[in-house]
Amino acid sequence: MTLYEGEKGSTLLVLRMALPVQTERRLEVLGMLEGTRIVVVNRKKRGAMIVKIRGTRFAMGQSITRHIEVKEV
Repeated sequence: MTLYEGEKGSTLLVLRMALPVQTERRLEVLGMLEGTRIVVVNRKKRGAMIVKIRGTRFAMGQSITRHIEVKEV
């Protein structure tokens, strides 16, 4: 499943990212690597999500979250 499909409050494990290189590198710098646990904090009406990665909260648009493959932990 993709990160976009994650439910509020769920803990997910990043399996794969299929993003442009620049975007993928930026997420890696912020701590989102393959094997990282993510908690979905909130979902906005227009598709944006707020996620917690290693204790830090980030907002991501659906154009990014639809390209991150995850599984539930």
